[in-house]
Formats: sequence, C-alpha cells, structure tokens
Amino acid sequence: MSPKGPEHDRPIVVVGGGAAGLMAALFAARERPSGGVTVVERSRDGGRKILISGGGRCNVLPSQLDPRDYVTSSSPHSLRNLLLSWPLREQRAFFEGELSLPLALEEETGKLFPVSNRARDVRDTLVRSVTEAGGQILFRRSVEGLEPPGATSSWRVHLDGGETLAAGVVVMASGGLSVPATGSDGTGLRLLSGLGHTVRTPYPALTPLLTDPPVHAGLAGVSLEVELTARGAPDRLGDGRSRTQGGFLFTHRGYSGPAVLDISHFAVQARARGRTQTLEVAWTRESEATWESRFIEGSKGSVGALLRRHLPGRLADRILTETGVPTSRALARLKRSERTALVRALAAYPLPWTGDEGYRKAEVTGGGVALEEVHPRTLESRIHPGLFLCGELLDAFGPIGGYNFAWAWATGRRAGRSAGAASVASP
Repeated sequence: MSPKGPEHDRPIVVVGGGAAGLMAALFAARERPSGGVTVVERSRDGGRKILISGGGRCNVLPSQLDPRDYVTSSSPHSLRNLLLSWPLREQRAFFEGELSLPLALEEETGKLFPVSNRARDVRDTLVRSVTEAGGQILFRRSVEGLEPPGATSSWRVHLDGGETLAAGVVVMASGGLSVPATGSDGTGLRLLSGLGHTVRTPYPALTPLLTDPPVHAGLAGVSLEVELTARGAPDRLGDGRSRTQGGFLFTHRGYSGPAVLDISHFAVQARARGRTQTLEVAWTRESEATWESRFIEGSKGSVGALLRRHLPGRLADRILTETGVPTSRALARLKRSERTALVRALAAYPLPWTGDEGYRKAEVTGGGVALEEVHPRTLESRIHPGLFLCGELLDAFGPIGGYNFAWAWATGRRAGRSAGAASVASP
C-alpha cells in the first residue's frame, strides 16, 4: 500500500447497516479521522437483526469459538483465518472496554449477552460509535446498482430515487436473504454476481423444519434437550459433525429449537437436490445400550412410569402409542419385541419432515460469495480492487449461539480497517 495522501479523503461507502456493516463503518472511520465514511441502510434505524436476536436480548458472542463448528463450501482454511483474525477474548474486550457494553455469561447455554439484556443497547451503541467516529448513516435508502471504476477512478453507488454516490472504496455488508422483514433481500449477492463474483447457491440455514401433515401437532409446546443426527449427511468441515445437541421444540407445524436449527441445513440442501435427509433423535441424548439396561434392570414399576421419569409426559405417551406398548405394562412383563421397539424410538427416533420455514424464519443464509475470491488479509475482492466484502454475504455461517455475530464482527472489522487504510488512485 502506498503512503497516505490526499486521495485518502475520498469517500468510503458501506452498503448495509447491520452487524457487519456497522462494525466495518466504525473501524473504517477510525482509520479515516478526516471523515468520509457513509453507511447506506434501507431500514429506518439499522441493525434490525441485532434487535431481534436472542429474543430481544442479543446473544453478542459465544463463550467458546471453534472454526470447525462453521459451515462453508469454500476453503475451510480461509474461514479459519478470517474468523480467528479477531480472537474471541479480544472481541469481548472491545465490547466491554472500548464500547463500555459489559457482557454476562449465561452459564446454561454458554452465551454472552449484554448485562442489560437489551439488544437495543448493542445496536444503539454501535450506531452511536459510528457517528462519533465521524461516519454518517443514510437510513431508509436502498442501493440499486454498483458500478466499478471505469472512465473515472470512482465507484458509483446508485441509490433509490436516482441519487448516485461516488466512492473511492466500497464495503459490501448487505447480508443475505434471511429474515426479509429486517431488510435482507439478497440485493448485495445479486450485485456481486453481476460484477463477476462466484456466488455459491444461497439457501436458508438455521431454519425450523416442517412436516405436512403435522403429525406431531399434538405435542406443540413440548420442549426438551435432545441429540439429533443427520444420517449419511456430509461432514461440515470433514470431521463428522453431522450431529447436534441442544434444545428441541415441537411446534404446530413441525420442529424448532437450537438442535433442529443447527442441523437444518443438511435437510434443506438435500431437499434442494431432490433427496430426503434422514434425521434421527435421541430424546434423552442417551444411547440404545443405556435404555436397554434400564428396561432389563428395572424389574419394578411400569413402562409408562419409567418413561415419564425421563421424558415430558405427552412425549412419553406418544412413544408408547406409536410402539403399541401399554403404559401400564410392568417392566418385568415387557416382551423383547416391545423392548426393542421402545429402545429404537427413544434413542434413534426417525423424525418425519417434509419442508422448512425458508428464509422467513432462517437465522442466516447459507452459501454466498466464495471465500477464495477475497484476499484473506484484507477481505478486498480479488476481482475488483477497492471493493471489500464482509458478513453474511460471504460463504460461511455458524451454529446458534452468537457464532454468526462473531463472524460478522470479525469480518466487518477486517474489511473496515482494510478499506479505511486502502490507498485509492486519484481521479
């Protein structure tokens, strides 16, 4: 990079005022104390996904971070380098120290929330920090076109209403397609594809699953901790992690909860390819051998009483009905065939599903711009110099629990710092 000069005062435009965009704008503005950083955000106040995350509390970060928990069809090495470019402890120190936003660990989930338990505090702090650093945010404005430097050395960012912004550097942080009510409509992916970038086919990820007909509607509202396995699914990053553990929730239309959301991408991708992904549930996260021992060694009491000690009552009754075992059957009189059926239903229950809730309720977008097409040290496009990419529009996502915010913060910071420091040729 050449030394800083007058050309450094030429504008930086950040497209998108969500988690990654606000972080990018903040660090770009810090690199550019003379100002000239503009965020274009289509919503009225920005950070809409921050506001709805964690039930309105905002799960800012996970308490542990492992790149192997992330999903990408691009280079796992690139993903790892980008994610760890801002270590978790440093991210937490930034929020608590520089932004004066203390975080608290929720022990049972391993999630970090603001002490205030207010997602609005996270969003408002980021917005305020951007403006205090000298950046400006144009709310209720949409980007409709993006032209790379041609006859002039400026990028041309076309907004709704016919206005055009000239920029020396552009940071794309426009997100994917998930939760369109927050303003995500895939515009950025479309624009980047038009500029020659490879966009891995997007799909809804971390989304509830459906079953039609809703065979488990009678269990709606029942929740428990389970182990969920996608049988025969490809490994996430080659280490066999096609199994999740966590909360499971029956809904009137299907299933939700962290365990379902974290494994839903296997089902969604299989369905898109015309295949059916087999899902199996261990309702107590215990093995078939454990249940086999319980039935053999439990000589006293009934089968129904045993199941209700380990499962919610309605689910226990449903399993007994499906296996045809009377709830009053004494354990000592349990037939081998009945025991076999019960063990299978308890530790490897085939979960029927026929669809998913799509982008409407998806936490993130799978797919996106191939990681190989950005420089890992800067997140600058390998195709168009002066264009930087970050956040959800890149081909990577993590599980529920603050992992996707960690990705947004890390890539937003790297793209923002690089954009702010980049030299741009004079017109």
